[in-house]
Amino acid sequence: MRKRPSIILMNRVYPPVRGATGRVLRDLARGLSRDGWQVYVLTTGPKSVRERDGSVKVMRIKGPEKPKYALGYLWIWVRLLIAGLRMPKTDIVVSMTDPPMLSVAGRLIAFFHKSKHIHWCQDLYPDVLGAIGVNVPGFIETRLRRLSRRTMQRADKNIVIGRCMAKHLSHTGLDPRKITVIPNWPDQELLNGEADETEYTRTLNTIPEIEGSKTYDDLLKQGPRFRVLYAGSIGRAHPVDTILRAAESLNDTNPEIEFVFVGDGDGFDQIADARAQRGLQNIRLLPYQPNSRLKEVMESGDVHLISMRDEAAGCLVPSKLYSALAVARPCIFIGPDACEAAKVIQDFKAGQIVHQGRVRELIDAILRYRNDGDLWFEAHGGALEAGKVFVPQDSMDAWISRARDMAGAQNDNPGKAAG
Repeated sequence: MRKRPSIILMNRVYPPVRGATGRVLRDLARGLSRDGWQVYVLTTGPKSVRERDGSVKVMRIKGPEKPKYALGYLWIWVRLLIAGLRMPKTDIVVSMTDPPMLSVAGRLIAFFHKSKHIHWCQDLYPDVLGAIGVNVPGFIETRLRRLSRRTMQRADKNIVIGRCMAKHLSHTGLDPRKITVIPNWPDQELLNGEADETEYTRTLNTIPEIEGSKTYDDLLKQGPRFRVLYAGSIGRAHPVDTILRAAESLNDTNPEIEFVFVGDGDGFDQIADARAQRGLQNIRLLPYQPNSRLKEVMESGDVHLISMRDEAAGCLVPSKLYSALAVARPCIFIGPDACEAAKVIQDFKAGQIVHQGRVRELIDAILRYRNDGDLWFEAHGGALEAGKVFVPQDSMDAWISRARDMAGAQNDNPGKAAG
């Protein structure tokens, strides 16, 4: 009797620990389990524990939710490697990219377990370090890049989340035959059920805001609002200066336009400080929201903002894009033309591209969507069409199909055992 195919999925975060990579990992783990796989997840948590997510077996090692220093990430990397070597042998080992260079640990585990290795590249390290402001001596970065590429070259497959990432890897020495592009997908909650705008208006009053923000009742007294929404983490690769300068200009001229930031990250402190120092009454900050409110929060935005540093092109793809498309909202991407987010928006005519630092262009784009209903509905239609393309099931089916092919080849080799 043929054994069930088996797989280990490695990443630093997995729900309920927050993080976009953890969310897509959970969806894939559950999808593989429904497909008949024996699925193990190796991750971190507030304490070391073995648990179950349905039929998915989750092993957590103790680790901080947000390590503050590089040594913290290194320590987690070492512990994941040791734990992975002690886990049951499986047909496939999948490494993600948190902590950085996890591909190396995944490759070592796959080598000693005589398993196939898939590297699921969400963020490209060490290439992205410069874009997030991490200064590494040149000779160290060069050695890390060589190690990364050598590991990825030895992997059986590298799954990347954008065409720009595939192009960057090919141009920096990785065999294109080792690369498959499978885009990420929006939260499942965004595709289920109908949002009730009245209910959202009511629940917003119960959501605690970051200190200093106006209450929703105060904003209602000023009349209807055109909401420009930034939903998700604001990390070092997501600059907000252009957005803040646009908000400052519109604060006096168009008080009916409201900038709402929902989520967390280092950039939220910068926004809060700027709001207080500049007296910006048109900025509102809300903390991370539970999944039960995700759809209503996302649909509350008239236009969605996505920001990315130019230097990050080819190294990451903002997951915020797919969430905005899932609720069919026009997108304004503030970043480089030569990246996946910009190409998707352009391909589907789902919004507009604005370069970093072009404050006037951003203001004009927001005002056009505010004042021109035909333009808004045109972008809305493009986003709606894109949302039908970037759906969870299609990406997961593509993922599982490749894993099945690899596991089949593995099981056909009598020298390699499944766990």
